[in-house]
Amino acid sequence: MITRFIIAAAVALFFTPTMSNFAQEHPEHPKKTEGKNKGEHPQKGEGKGVSTAEISTGIKKHISSESKNSSDKKFHVNHEGKDLALDLVRVHDDRLSSLGEGKYFACVDMKATDGTTYDIDFFMSGKPGDMKVTETSVHKVNGKPLYNWKEENGVWKKVSG
Repeated sequence: MITRFIIAAAVALFFTPTMSNFAQEHPEHPKKTEGKNKGEHPQKGEGKGVSTAEISTGIKKHISSESKNSSDKKFHVNHEGKDLALDLVRVHDDRLSSLGEGKYFACVDMKATDGTTYDIDFFMSGKPGDMKVTETSVHKVNGKPLYNWKEENGVWKKVSG
């Protein structure tokens, strides 16, 4: 009886780390931990002197600039062939990340006039004060993920949700 219990416990402990990887949704956004950004996107090294406040300012500046230049003063994103006119709700300051090599990640919540909330992922590059958005994608619609992230050989890739 004790032998069966020991074998069962050993098998359970052996598979526990693997099963937890299958059971969890990939963390959706970078998370800040003890002064350094850690999380689901690759951390190739911290930007020299780049703070999350500077990343937040960069994404807010981009959204503001794009909105001012549009005829309806909204931020526009193409999603599934549809032009979304959005207003900024909030920048997830706790999920901003320096990916190293002058690359950054930001996540924001935006709202359409019909009340639909969109979680938008932004990837940027450049120096503080001169960051350019290199990729924008709709990550969630009303809290439902459209894709997840999976790490393969140190590179994060989108996978279907």
